[in-house]
Amino acid sequence: MSHSAIPKVVLLGRPNVGKSTLFNRLIRSNRAITHDRPGITRDRMEGIVRSREDVDFLLVDTGGITLDGHARVEQGPEGIRGFEEAILKQAKEAMHEADILCLVMDAREGLTPYDKHLADFLRRLGKPLMLAVNKVDGPEKADILLAEFHELGFDMLPCSAAHGFNVRCLEDALRERLLEARTTQAGTAIAGNALVLPSDAGMGEAAIFSEGDSPLRLCLLGRPNAGKSSLVNALVGETRMIVSDVSGTTRDSVDVEARIDGSVCVFVDTAGVRRRSRIADLVERYSVNSSLKSTTKAHVTLLVLDAAEGLTVQDKRLLSLLHDRKTPFMLLVNKSDLLVSEKRGEMPELYRDALAFCPHVPILFVSAKNGYNLRKVVPLARAIRRECAVRVSTGQLNRALSDIVARHHPPVVGQARAKFFYITQAESRPPTFIFFVNSAERIAPSYARYLERSLRAVFGIRHAPVRVHFRSSHGKKLERS
Repeated sequence: MSHSAIPKVVLLGRPNVGKSTLFNRLIRSNRAITHDRPGITRDRMEGIVRSREDVDFLLVDTGGITLDGHARVEQGPEGIRGFEEAILKQAKEAMHEADILCLVMDAREGLTPYDKHLADFLRRLGKPLMLAVNKVDGPEKADILLAEFHELGFDMLPCSAAHGFNVRCLEDALRERLLEARTTQAGTAIAGNALVLPSDAGMGEAAIFSEGDSPLRLCLLGRPNAGKSSLVNALVGETRMIVSDVSGTTRDSVDVEARIDGSVCVFVDTAGVRRRSRIADLVERYSVNSSLKSTTKAHVTLLVLDAAEGLTVQDKRLLSLLHDRKTPFMLLVNKSDLLVSEKRGEMPELYRDALAFCPHVPILFVSAKNGYNLRKVVPLARAIRRECAVRVSTGQLNRALSDIVARHHPPVVGQARAKFFYITQAESRPPTFIFFVNSAERIAPSYARYLERSLRAVFGIRHAPVRVHFRSSHGKKLERS
């Protein structure tokens, strides 16, 4: 389902009022990193608030906004210092697309000047607005804590994102306001209490290769300052992520949806991954864990390298991690526009030598700055996704096995050759093949690599990871990578 097809609610407020905690509570998932330190959220993050009976809606978390009485940004707390303008720009984009604005304030700190300035700014937008007064832990003190907020004149609801008090009431209230707002908008069809949404098109199944019916998810992984956020912005054609020379600008793993060549893609921008020994900050540790977890949920991971710095030790660690986990991925060597002309011819061979242990992984030299080779990224990722879902019948596999073994017999190991009985595919995503042999110990690593290369060539699996297992007739099993 495309995010653009469902109604949108945007959470807004000054830093550290609990927007991200409320966001996680409403979408029922710990997507956004939360911490007592202000300024953790910088980029806007989206998640769907689902309902079995009523309207699903898209919830958008935004960074903390600090405005003065003239609607100009003021210096915020340390966590967002220097990013205030960029955060406001991101929030304005979300406000423009929103059906409902939800202004979040902190009951414990009371109504501050920043709250009033932001409320005045949002009032002038003329969009439906609801006030969520957070950090009210129960009904016994609600009247006292809410008293000063009444002067704003907004529909208001006390809640506690941390403890769950009134959060579902807030969800219901937002959904009611959405139904009211959407019924007045031309061109939106509402049936009963559910929005009629267009179904995704253009996704289909082939006899062997299947791309699936969900949007293509692409996770960008890499060291800090490799240019992941710049690549996301360039790929989607808009300034969706905050870009800065400051290391660690991106903290959350942020989903960015875009329609490319007629199909929906979701790019997951992640925080830069440094060596664990260099991570002393708890927030950065959360960010890195979120980055690595995102690769397991993506269809294809785009490992982004900095062409100007070359292949570093940390890059090699990430390469090995993805390869060992059999994660579908490709290499994007960004900032290739910074390479001097005499080095451009040498670089592909250098990177290919470094990837000798996983030769199936494709390498693209790209540039977020000038768009070089970016049009090739999504088609190649789609091809990898289709390859990951390949299904081959046992009959086809065994006919291929006969030809493969006939061309090159297994070597003699321990005064005897391995004898192959049959082969079958155990699963896909990634394709996993099991060879049944008389003795798995007699399969030399070099011959295992030959078998994998041969299967790839016969069945057109060029870039997807492949698992190959060897099972002895007496029950022992070996895995070759």
